[in-house]
Amino acid sequence: MDDFSVREIPFSHPGAWFGLSPVTALATYADDLHLVSHRNGMHAVLSLVPLPGGADVTADPAVLTWTSGRGRATAAFESPSALRITGHGLGLRIAAADPTLTPFTGTYFFHDPVTSSHVFTSYETGHRYRVTVLSGRSRAVGAAALGTAERAVLVGEDGGEWEIAVEEFTTARRAFSSGATFTEVAAASRRSFARFADAVAPWRNDRTPAAELACYVLWSATVSPAGFVTRPAVLMSKHWMDKVWSWDHCFNALALAPGAPESAWDQLQVVFDHQTEEGALPDSITHAEVLHNFVKPPIHGWAVSRLRERLPGGLPAAELPRLYRQLAAWTTFWLDHRRVPGEPFAHYEHGNDSGWDNSTVFRGQRLVQTADLAAFLVVQMRELARLAGEIGDAPAVTRWTREADTMLAALLDRLWDGSRFAGRALDGTPRATASLLDLVPVVLGAELPADVHARVAAAVAAHLTPVGLATELPDSPWYEADGYWRGPVWAPATVLVEDGLRRGGAVALADEVSATFRAVCEKSGFAENFDALTGQGQRDRAYTWTASAYLVLAGDAERRR
Repeated sequence: MDDFSVREIPFSHPGAWFGLSPVTALATYADDLHLVSHRNGMHAVLSLVPLPGGADVTADPAVLTWTSGRGRATAAFESPSALRITGHGLGLRIAAADPTLTPFTGTYFFHDPVTSSHVFTSYETGHRYRVTVLSGRSRAVGAAALGTAERAVLVGEDGGEWEIAVEEFTTARRAFSSGATFTEVAAASRRSFARFADAVAPWRNDRTPAAELACYVLWSATVSPAGFVTRPAVLMSKHWMDKVWSWDHCFNALALAPGAPESAWDQLQVVFDHQTEEGALPDSITHAEVLHNFVKPPIHGWAVSRLRERLPGGLPAAELPRLYRQLAAWTTFWLDHRRVPGEPFAHYEHGNDSGWDNSTVFRGQRLVQTADLAAFLVVQMRELARLAGEIGDAPAVTRWTREADTMLAALLDRLWDGSRFAGRALDGTPRATASLLDLVPVVLGAELPADVHARVAAAVAAHLTPVGLATELPDSPWYEADGYWRGPVWAPATVLVEDGLRRGGAVALADEVSATFRAVCEKSGFAENFDALTGQGQRDRAYTWTASAYLVLAGDAERRR
């Protein structure tokens, strides 16, 4: 795999809660690399500055390298909590990123005589970062200083060879010890990534030039269980979008399913670990918080139906009863708590609930009955009927089949105007827009009458630019190039629509949707979204659901070949 830019994608490792990156906060880029932790939020803890001056930085999945003239320093992860760095002819200054220490903020720095190491203890992350000098000359500045001061370890100032270990831990840890050389550490990391890529994307070839980088984005964004993250989880990014949102995780599960089924199951389940008594899933999960102020769309039945096809051997039989209970509770939440009595449809309370935060569907009025929500619930109830049959619950089969039939009939009767779907406000006002969200019912595929599917497919085609599916028609007065869900191309909309097109028989258009999205990823990387006219990557530039969408679409295309 070629080198990647750490301005685009952080250098990290599976299980690690930290990485090396110049991205230190929301859309904020520093001149030098920092050790950035994602515990208790995103925090730049340490700056890593080459000595005596600037250096070029390159990275691949196993090593990150600073180069200046004939000097060189190289970093590699030995474990999720330990980073090894070695150098010759180029030194390194490892310093507290924030020079000010207060009783409640900042980083305290001291020399630990028990382990002969230098320790930075961070208020913001609640963790310690220990620098152990394994070889070479070093000096410390500002040990035990209070207030505003320089706090740093400097190694290799004399131009000689040196090596250090940097660890993240809680209160105490035995002195660092390793039987592996730096070369062996780097080689082990390289083998780990190669195994992952071979498992997740064994089909990769010259026709899929971004597949290995997509694998790296997923591999490196994985964290170990900690805090509210109850199992190994793929964060949406190890930049500022460092959460698991309750629909993003479905796409990561689909990408991992064929080659890493246990990890795929963890991605599906990580949000269900926080399901409420009412059946609601959280909006998002981080190391330090679980947010319930919004929800996300119920695409989980759709995801489970796709996992049936992608997991080796299908859904795990032992998990079916629990999975049924989870999906049933999630569906009942929408029917009982987001549906006005006597109404056929559930509603979103805000664009955030839909995942399409500022879509024009929610312009002016926020509480809207939308066709995409009805379609997702129909798909989910079909999956519930199937699961109920598999666990031997005949009455539940009848119930969910009837519910799905009723909602599908209402969708076609009340939200289809003969040419397109349109949502409506709770007062009955139609909400026809130029948003792709109104066309997402195509996810029903062959469940839609053939003529309805054909009309929806034709409307989808109008959104397709040379870059991909614009989330707002480019000629709409509300279109914005960087307008979040008012124009840019997004991975989840692409995967959902492509799947529905293909399952409904619009194969040529599905192929075109897939090809354009894959091409923009190959050109512009795995950004959160893309300018629908130029293809420029926007917002967070290392987004895992974008990488997963590429892997799903590229892998499917290769299998069809």
